[in-house]
Amino acid sequence: MIKRKNILKIAIDSPAAAGAGTVAKALSKHYNLFYLDTGKIYRFIAYLKLKFPKHFDQKFIKLKIKSLKVKDLSNKILLSNKIGTEASLISRSKNVRKLVHDFQLNFAYNPPKRYSGSCLDGRDITYKIVPDADVKFYITANLKTRALRRFKELKKLKNKVTYREVVKSIKKRDKSDFNRKISPLKKTKDSLLINTTNLTKRACFLKLKKIIDKKKIINGNL
Repeated sequence: MIKRKNILKIAIDSPAAAGAGTVAKALSKHYNLFYLDTGKIYRFIAYLKLKFPKHFDQKFIKLKIKSLKVKDLSNKILLSNKIGTEASLISRSKNVRKLVHDFQLNFAYNPPKRYSGSCLDGRDITYKIVPDADVKFYITANLKTRALRRFKELKKLKNKVTYREVVKSIKKRDKSDFNRKISPLKKTKDSLLINTTNLTKRACFLKLKKIIDKKKIINGNL
């Protein structure tokens, strides 16, 4: 695989609703980076499984991923608890992860030329997808905070769900993400721990920006 040189690569891992996506988008906009929410890819596949159960097989998945565009991942339906739970189960599949892996690598190392680099967030980005990232973060928050954030997000989307259901869903996802045999969620030694429980979106962005700017200075603007 051909890799673009002299680009900024940011890798972020986090449990569900810890705020990684929000800060990743803000960082991407600030540094002109191509942003990819890798978890959305698994949600997209889960959506396909639920919508086309009779056609859902390895060949079908491969075809859909091959023609997948980033805009396809903006569908609000992908944020539902049902799809989130299904996505967590699908992500355990070695075959599915292999198909998704190539898609992720392409955007991580070969972002469109108009971008100065890439920013990916997910569950195995720091050690599996972009192990040589210039900056690595592990973003987390306590369960109550994460559940409340996701609950508010779903309510905005007119999603009929209770706070208790969201808590249950996130607990289930955490158990699956941390304990699966293939690419489990974990903090690597070289990932900087960021707890967003008591941080506003702005404060979180500024904290990560300060770290990245310092890294860029040390490395000669990469």
